[in-house]
Parts: sequence; C-alpha cells; structure tokens
Amino acid sequence: MSSSPPGDLPNPPGDRPRPPADPAPTRWRWWRPATWTLRAQLIAALVGLVAVVSVMIGVGTTQAVYRFQVAQIDQQLNDAANRMSSAFRDHRGRLPADQPRPGQPPDDQLPPDHLTDEPGQGAGTLLAHIVDGEVGDAGRREIDTNIRRDLPVAEYPVLTSLPVDGRPYTRNLGDFGDYRLVAVHAADNDVLITGRPLADVYMFRYWLVAMETAIAIGAALIAAGLGTMIVRRTLRPLNRVAATAARVAELPLDRGEVALSVRVPDIDPRTEVGRVGAALNRMLGHVAAALAARQASETRVRHFVADASHELRTPLAAIRGYAELTGRFRDSVPPDVAYALARVHSETTRMTTLVEDLLLLARLDSGRPLEREQVDLTRLVIDAVSDAHVAARDHTWRLDLPDEPVTVPGDPARLHQVLANLLANARTHTPPGTTVVTSLTATGDEVTVTVVDDGPGIPADLLPEVFDRFARGDSSRSRAAGSTGLGLAIVAAVVEAHHGRVEVASRPGRTAFTVRLPCRDAVAGEAQPVSR
Repeated sequence: MSSSPPGDLPNPPGDRPRPPADPAPTRWRWWRPATWTLRAQLIAALVGLVAVVSVMIGVGTTQAVYRFQVAQIDQQLNDAANRMSSAFRDHRGRLPADQPRPGQPPDDQLPPDHLTDEPGQGAGTLLAHIVDGEVGDAGRREIDTNIRRDLPVAEYPVLTSLPVDGRPYTRNLGDFGDYRLVAVHAADNDVLITGRPLADVYMFRYWLVAMETAIAIGAALIAAGLGTMIVRRTLRPLNRVAATAARVAELPLDRGEVALSVRVPDIDPRTEVGRVGAALNRMLGHVAAALAARQASETRVRHFVADASHELRTPLAAIRGYAELTGRFRDSVPPDVAYALARVHSETTRMTTLVEDLLLLARLDSGRPLEREQVDLTRLVIDAVSDAHVAARDHTWRLDLPDEPVTVPGDPARLHQVLANLLANARTHTPPGTTVVTSLTATGDEVTVTVVDDGPGIPADLLPEVFDRFARGDSSRSRAAGSTGLGLAIVAAVVEAHHGRVEVASRPGRTAFTVRLPCRDAVAGEAQPVSR
C-alpha cells in the first residue's frame, strides 16, 4: 500500500477528488499577457519596443557624451599638467604662486584666502604640491568667488595614493566632489597634481538623462496613441469576422428551417484577415447547404409521418370497428378465435394511440398553430389527478393548489394532454404505493406545474434524452404497461408550442417534472379568448 506524502491528507471516503490549485490566482490573471486581447498585445508590444529603443538610445547617448566630456577634461588636464611642470622648473622648484610679488608681504603674512596666479589655470582647478610623499600645498580657486580654498587635510591620503604616471584618474575629494586628477614628476622628489572637477559633467549627465526620460515617455505615449488607432483600423475586418461568427452562434441551427445568409462583408483576399473571412464565408456556405439538405430530409420525413398517420387512421378505425362488431358474437365462435379477436381489438387501440401521437408531433413540428384561449389550469390539474386516481388506486395522489384559480393562454386539450402524460408517466414507471404530488404555483408572469413522485428515479444516463421520441428506460422504468415512448416527447413539444419550457430532476426517491408556462401570450401580449 502506498502512503500519502507528509502533510498531504487523503480525501475522506465518498468525497470527490480535490481539483489542483490554480497556479495563478484570478486577481493576477490580468497581468498575464496571454490572457489579453490581440489589440492589447499588439499595442503593448509596440509601446514596449519604443520604450526599449528609447532606453538603448538614451543609454548610448549618455555614455557617449560622458566619455566625450571626460576626454575633453583629460586633455585639459594634460595641458595644465604640462604648463605646471614647465612653470615649476622655470621658477627653480617654486610655484608661481609661491613667489613673492613686488610689494607683497612674505608668505607667512599672506591672508589665508589670497588669490593665486597659477598660469593658465581656470577657476575650480585643483593644484597640489607633494614633497617626499607629504602634501605641501593643495587647494583650488572657487568658481563663484575666485577665492582660494585649501583642500581639507583629511583628503590628503587620496592625493598621496594617486599613481604618478601622467594618466588621469577619477577620485572623490569629500566636499570638493569628484575630480579627474593627474600626477606628474616635477624635480627630485616633487610631485605636481592637477585636477579638474566633474560636477559640470555630472550635472549635464543628469540633465541629459532627464531629457531622454521625458522624450522616451512622450514617444511611448505617442506610440500608444498612434498604435491604438492603427491597430484598431487594422483589426476592424477581424472584428467583422467575430461579429459574423457571433450572429451565426445566436441562430437556432438545431431545428426548423435555417436561413443562414450571414456572411463576412468587405473581405480582401490580399490580407490575412481577408483570407480568414473568405474561409469563414466558404464554411458558412457549406454549413448552409448541409442545413438545407437536413431540413429537406426532415421535411420529407415529417410529411411522410403525417401522411402515413393520416392514412392509417381510416384502416385502423375500420379494423377496430370490425373487431368490436365481431366481439358481440363472442359466444358463437370458438374460444381461441374470441381471444384472437380481443387481442386484435387491443392492439388496434394501441396502434391508434400511437398513430394519433405521431400525427400530433408531426403537426407540432410543422408549426401548425394551436388553439388560443384562457385556460383554467387549476381545473385541468384537478381533472387530470382525478383521472389518474381512478386509473391507479394503488398510488397515493396529492394536490397542492393555490387559493385562487390560475389561468394561462393556450390550448386546453393539449395542456390537459400534458398533465395526463406526466401523471401517466409517474403511474407507469413507479411501483404501487408511490406518492405523487402535483403542485401549481403562479409567480409573476410565469405559472409552474410540478409533478413529483418518490419512486426509484430515472437513470442518470437517460436524463439527457428523456424527452426524446421513443426514449426507453431500464427495468425500473420499463414499458410493461404498454408505453409508446412518445408521452414525454409530446409534453416537450406542446409546452414549447405554448412558449414554455419543461425540466426534469431525478434521484432515487425523488423525481420532479416541472412545466413553466407564461401567463401572457408570447405573440399578442395578453391572451384573448379564442372561440373554437
């Protein structure tokens, strides 16, 4: 025996297997593109493509501009470093700013924010002098005030760790921000460092990214708008195909004469959608031809059944009359002949009933109108149950009627036949002692007649075809009482002719036939009494 995995309990006996859990809850299904409409998928793909292209162009442009600007700064750094080296050597190891000018006080008397005069150096340029690995001087001229500002001592290790190879490097100098720095040898152990700030480069990059983002969003919105218009116009023929298929799906193709004249308009065989529409039109043509052939065949069969039933009524009536006439002389004929004549009379009666039923179904199928008048359905139910009680005293017959009479428009003879057939069905296919309850209710614009019995029930495999013609049950609902298999078919046909519907629900111990009829005439609004 196999055991269930830990944490997985088996189903209790008699329970149905639990369906597997849905991997994607319903509230997240909208996020799956596979569930979107074709229009939404095309528009989403177009917007996504524009967004991806915009991002790629933006990233490429930003990187190219950034590299170009950094290359310009590196060129400026190299030029500035060369000028600084030349000036340092020309002044014998002293920077021009370190040389006292005429009328200038000594170095120790200079104010801390004095101007510097480094040759050709722009505002914001960082200058540093390193001697024997120690920073002797490092500062820059402020861009706004042109005042010298010394580099904080905490940032000196960044300068001393810079490779002295004449190549530019990017370093962060705290409050000074990011700089491109170049370190070169001047003389002996002296090292000169020149730096240019990257603040302007970063600012321009941020502005460029913002501009590219705005352009990408605008392009995506424009693509969405134009894409919606183009896709809607392109898919308009496909919408016509869908509308045609929907109209065909609403047609009653299962019965009657079908005029399948619906076609897809304005098809263009040069396009894919046009070819789909042309294929659908060809298919509809084949279906229309098949339906016409089916209708013609059914019409011939109905005419044959109606004609045969009509023609058989006369000889059957004659046979039945002769049998009844011969039965009057039963004492003067041998017993075997008398028994044979009785059987002839019985089978003639049964065959006459069958022919009458077939003729009625043929007339209903042909759409022949029924009588239309106000019918006291309460009185019909009482009469039908009384007849059933006389025919089967071994059953228990009960009535559940409203206090007020219930009337419906229709044919009284056919509605009585509906009730009689339902009660005969309960009488024939249930054992003695069965209780049959007939109830009548009126709710709104609908009247409901229900016949419920507590018999063995209808087999589940027979329920879908219980209203078909010549439908047969199993041994629990056999035709031991001479059922023709047309009773429930007549019920369904007559109820449909009255613009109603009939339903059945069955299980062991309870079988319920429910007939629903409109209180008003479906053709003329309110039913008016019609004289026979």
